[in-house]
Amino acid sequence: MSALRKKFGDDYQVVNTSSSGSGFNQPPPEKKRKRQRFVDKNGRCNVQHGNLGGETSRYLSDLFTTLVDLKWRWNLFIFILTYTVAWLFMASMWWCIAYIRGDLNRVHNDKYTPCVANVYNFPSAFLFFIETEATIGYGYRYITDKCPEGIILFLFQSILGSIVDAFLIGCMFIKMSQPKKRAETLMFSEHAAISMRDGKLTLMFRVGNLRNSHMVSAQIRCKLLKSRQTPEGEFLPLDQLELDVGFSTGADQLFLVSPLTICHVIDTKSPFYDLSQRSMQTEQFEIVVILEGIVETTGE
Repeated sequence: MSALRKKFGDDYQVVNTSSSGSGFNQPPPEKKRKRQRFVDKNGRCNVQHGNLGGETSRYLSDLFTTLVDLKWRWNLFIFILTYTVAWLFMASMWWCIAYIRGDLNRVHNDKYTPCVANVYNFPSAFLFFIETEATIGYGYRYITDKCPEGIILFLFQSILGSIVDAFLIGCMFIKMSQPKKRAETLMFSEHAAISMRDGKLTLMFRVGNLRNSHMVSAQIRCKLLKSRQTPEGEFLPLDQLELDVGFSTGADQLFLVSPLTICHVIDTKSPFYDLSQRSMQTEQFEIVVILEGIVETTGE
């Protein structure tokens, strides 16, 4: 068993090793067949759920997580749209109060006390709302004590503004602080290889950290994804098998200050033990490497 086809890029690659482990012999170039990955290099899973029923309502019931999971362009669109609609709605409420009370027709009456001073059209009502919401306080437009409905609307505006700010700004902060981009500076080897190490046939690949900041409590796991059929005849399209990369010996706990070689010994407990070189060249499977830890600088 001297070859392993491993889906670690967009294509399947075949790496041959000599039985003595002294060198690598690359096979002749073959026409690569592009296959769809189960997990992309950026960690996104290519899985689409269907025939669930009520899927939209389930996403909306957890609206905060749904917004955090959206792409940045949709987050910015919802952010701008929500504030724009809220501002226009509240400005319209202030304009309606001025219109119903007749303040718009008594702008030049110095003896009349309006609900909001110097609000005589919709743009001025919008400016008053912005000044109040943003606590700018220019002093030219202000609410008077002769308008109880305006006081009630002012309290409602303060509560609504606090809720919108907490929800949207919290969503943006959580999205910006996600450690997904930290994975851009975690490098994996382009190919995996099978060779002899310490007298044992071993599947090996390398992982390294480009940043000087450490990954605290870094741990690595490997999953083998392949389809299989049970003795009862049940077909499992995506069966997950664990690849031992040092769990029993503690080698899966990494001190990632320099590039490390991760090893999986192909013994009787390995899923690759019963596969020959030819069967590996025709078998369809994918190895997913999961590296998790705590970012030292952010604690994420």
